[in-house]
Amino acid sequence: MDVASPARTAAAPSPPKTTRPLLRWSVHAAWVLLLALATEFRVGRFGFHPSDQGFILAQAWRVLHGEVPHADIISARPLGSAVLHVADYALPMPLFFGSSFLSMIEIIVATIAFAALVTRRRVLAWGPGMTAMVAAASLINLNAFPLMAWHTVDGIALTACGAWALDAGLSSGRALARRGGLVLLGCAVFVKQSFALAAVIGVLWLALHPATRTGTRRAVRLVLDLLALGAPGLAYVAWVSLGGGFTEMVEQLTGGVPAYGERLLGLWLDDPEMLTKAPVRELSFFAAIAVVLLAVRLPGDRLGAAGRVASWVLVLAGAAAVVWTVVDGRFTGSSRWADVLWWIVAVSVPVNAAVRRKVPWAGLLVLATGFMTSLSWGNDTPTLLTGTLALTSLLLLSHLVPPRPRLARRWVTATTGLTAVAVCGWVVVARHDQAAYLDLGHDRLTEDLGAVSPAMAGIRTNPSTSRYVGQIRDCLDRFPAPRTAILPDNAFAYPAFGLRNPFPLEWPLPLEIVGDAPQRMLATTDALNREGGYLVLFQTVPTRLLATGGPVPAEVPADTPAFTYLGLETAIQARLTGRVVTCGSFVGKYAP
Repeated sequence: MDVASPARTAAAPSPPKTTRPLLRWSVHAAWVLLLALATEFRVGRFGFHPSDQGFILAQAWRVLHGEVPHADIISARPLGSAVLHVADYALPMPLFFGSSFLSMIEIIVATIAFAALVTRRRVLAWGPGMTAMVAAASLINLNAFPLMAWHTVDGIALTACGAWALDAGLSSGRALARRGGLVLLGCAVFVKQSFALAAVIGVLWLALHPATRTGTRRAVRLVLDLLALGAPGLAYVAWVSLGGGFTEMVEQLTGGVPAYGERLLGLWLDDPEMLTKAPVRELSFFAAIAVVLLAVRLPGDRLGAAGRVASWVLVLAGAAAVVWTVVDGRFTGSSRWADVLWWIVAVSVPVNAAVRRKVPWAGLLVLATGFMTSLSWGNDTPTLLTGTLALTSLLLLSHLVPPRPRLARRWVTATTGLTAVAVCGWVVVARHDQAAYLDLGHDRLTEDLGAVSPAMAGIRTNPSTSRYVGQIRDCLDRFPAPRTAILPDNAFAYPAFGLRNPFPLEWPLPLEIVGDAPQRMLATTDALNREGGYLVLFQTVPTRLLATGGPVPAEVPADTPAFTYLGLETAIQARLTGRVVTCGSFVGKYAP
């Protein structure tokens, strides 16, 4: 199988050079930064929850202070994201605001990379219409997801950008771009196990691309390429091993609950009647259109004008099914619209391949990334790729219609793209305003957390969550200690207040308890008893209460039960020998 597009083979004429490339690159960089900044100002900074909004930043905080993954930090996933997000601490803006801003840039750049691969066109050759469509797809990719540092976002961005760079390097013969892309694909594996397929994609790409079968010293070049792909993994394993955590790494990375993508792959198997219900019914409609379109396009131009008209009608009907899937999804994870879009792309790929007589490998890449994205415990659907899935299906469809005048296409795509940006922006804002992630509606997010911590300046939340975070700040002022832990759902506090957590877990959720985590947590408790100099706070307010703006007590008795998942927090509380303290809604043990 040949994975190179004819548009990029040696026989095809080289595209005309774009004039003023620096100016065009500046324009593209500007719209990416402006869209990311506007999204952060209007959407990303509204809403906060103490649980996962800060989880990756807390792990990055540990890495920044020299702690070794798996040896000092227990994690069910490789800590590649923690390493990447050390960069968040260097941004010239408040930490949490800057981290969200950087995540939106990742989403936009990944969308650009996938679009460039599917269209087989250089970004500098894009017109305003295509650029606007990609911007709209970026907003759909965000949908109702919270803007925060997250390993799935990192995995998507590394896979997309790695494939983009690898393709550019293979097509142009530039070794630096080719090996840089392979390094990025190798990095994707170490942000989350589900992105291990990215490395397989890199190997297959090298093996099947015509550029790797030409030239001299092919064996040496292939060895160097494979070393570039494996370099991130070798560096990670060496780092962990030198830190004494190799055995723990193996136990932790293989000890979690597996995810197989059964929810995505079995979309309608449990209930075939779903094919007639929203939003899955759009898949049935699209599949029927695809079958007819295949019959019309396979004979080529032998059907004449009637075939061309029918092709246009069918393609427009298929595009309507894609658009209506997005509308029917309402930007919510519970409606399974992302799964439907994934299956629409799965139908589009073979239809495109049959009509054009070549495999649309970029479509296969998008499908593979969507599958990897769905391998999750909490969000087991490719929701973070919905915009790319929708845009890919539209582009694959557009390749099946007869050519049309360039001027008309530019006019239509420019108008459609700008309209899509406006509509998608409005829907994203409306969805987040209605209810931010684990927080209240926009009009009830009245408190700026910058009043509690400079690292959280600009982040707005409801009064209950603000009071809760403020109580942590008060506790730290009243009971200073060199080592502080706040259990269980408060990973944000460590980077927000500059705390050093003595325990090897940031967020002891049941699924995050892997390997010998309980024993190590209790062993740390014994060490704290021997050494002193600690403050361990236990929350008594369930985090789900904060999400609804429920009451946070100003003070609680010392015997108030701590909020716990598996009883581990209760065992630690009972085992600590420091004096009992209370402050706000927290109870704790303190040994100065």
